[in-house]
Amino acid sequence: MVRRPYPPGVHGKRRRRPAVSEFGAELQEKQKVRFLYGLSDTALKNYATRSSRARDKTKTQALLEMLERRVDNVVFRLGLAPSRRIARHLVSHGHIALNGKPVKTPSILVKPGDRVSIRESSRQIPVFEGLEIRLKKYQTPEWLTINTAEGAGEIKRLPSESDNLISYNLSKVIEYYSR
Repeated sequence: MVRRPYPPGVHGKRRRRPAVSEFGAELQEKQKVRFLYGLSDTALKNYATRSSRARDKTKTQALLEMLERRVDNVVFRLGLAPSRRIARHLVSHGHIALNGKPVKTPSILVKPGDRVSIRESSRQIPVFEGLEIRLKKYQTPEWLTINTAEGAGEIKRLPSESDNLISYNLSKVIEYYSR
């Protein structure tokens, strides 16, 4: 099979899409972040606005911290859920506890020292079957620690840009919302 650098068809060689504009690139990055974290446009806009008010850190660092500190994202990063969407579902249905208390709001921001765990009454649901085996293979980020036997994790420190958590450009998201 031969792979050609142009689309198939009679007009494949002639038609080229124009380069993406600066606005288009910002919009693409915003959409990546929105769909990755499962946020509405309004929620992401609010996070971007709040991050632009941060005083002691850069805007991108503040936005990254807010997105990564959400309870649903922490559940995913700990490896307790196979995807962010499932993690959001688990949180909103009350299967996750924050510092021993059940939470139903996926957008709650955790702080260093907080403990995220699976509620005892929820350990038998099918999502958590074989969790210990899954967690042995899973590498948690440096800013989190996990106790595989208990199905609980703790936040050691705030996430930073040096943790290589992202594959998108948050500065373009901030630029998009600063218009």
